[in-house]
Amino acid sequence: MQTKDRRFAAVDVLLLIMTVLPLAAGITLKVLLIPPGEGIDITGAYVFFTLPTPVQPLPITESQVNSWMVVLSILFLSLYLTHGIRAGRKTKRQVIAEWIVEKTEGLVKGNMGEIFLGFAPFIAAIMALSAFSSLLSLLGLFPPTSDLNVVGGWAILVFFLITFYKLKCGLGYYLKSFCEPVAFFAPINLVSELATPVAMSFRHYGNVLSGIVISVLVTAGLTGLSDLLLGWLPGVLGEIPFLRIGLPAILSVYFDLFSGCLQAFIFAMLTMLYVAGAFSPEAYQKKKDKAAARRALRRE
Repeated sequence: MQTKDRRFAAVDVLLLIMTVLPLAAGITLKVLLIPPGEGIDITGAYVFFTLPTPVQPLPITESQVNSWMVVLSILFLSLYLTHGIRAGRKTKRQVIAEWIVEKTEGLVKGNMGEIFLGFAPFIAAIMALSAFSSLLSLLGLFPPTSDLNVVGGWAILVFFLITFYKLKCGLGYYLKSFCEPVAFFAPINLVSELATPVAMSFRHYGNVLSGIVISVLVTAGLTGLSDLLLGWLPGVLGEIPFLRIGLPAILSVYFDLFSGCLQAFIFAMLTMLYVAGAFSPEAYQKKKDKAAARRALRRE
């Protein structure tokens, strides 16, 4: 029994280490490879190296590396939370895991209906990936959500899902959706359809990036003001940016914690609403009935 308990504890420790290890690797990469900036430095993701491809060079950037770090951390955190789960025995981690599952399923059921209950893992993954990516800024790392390429990729994936569920109801239903309420609105509806991934990506990217820019500008401004007003203090005291103490941390709580998690929730909500709105159970059932009738006629 003691051997099993030790083995169980060892796996727990290993999973926790593997959860933290990608983040530690990201901090190490930044310290070793990315040169420190001077003054106000608001740039895009750092390019580590470029791979030659037949189409065009493929840059490997901070956004891609940090995204994979977040994916790995979430994977091992999920394995830790579900390690040792069994019926009839409730541990704290099992309660947390069940709470996440129940809340996500309730969110999907309330916004998409029971027919989309299988979407719960996808929605949970989107929220976790977005929230944890934004929270990387608390560790001094580049948040992938402030890169338009990353959130643009998520939005394109959602756009494919919207189109898929519209086509699930039949090609006629898909084409008819562009002519509602009247055929005159077809060009406007087409532009609106194509604008969906653009709007989703720019909303998420803009809110996260604007928070980073505001935090950097406020920090730089308080540093300059502190040098101006308190630079006359003798010795080391004149070099300490006293006015930077407190306010940047409060801004970080809002922009990094609250706003980052809020944007993850909004992106997940938009995904659910767009996908559920694209699918008509009545049209899908009608399509299935017609297909069944055709099969019955063939048998006769």
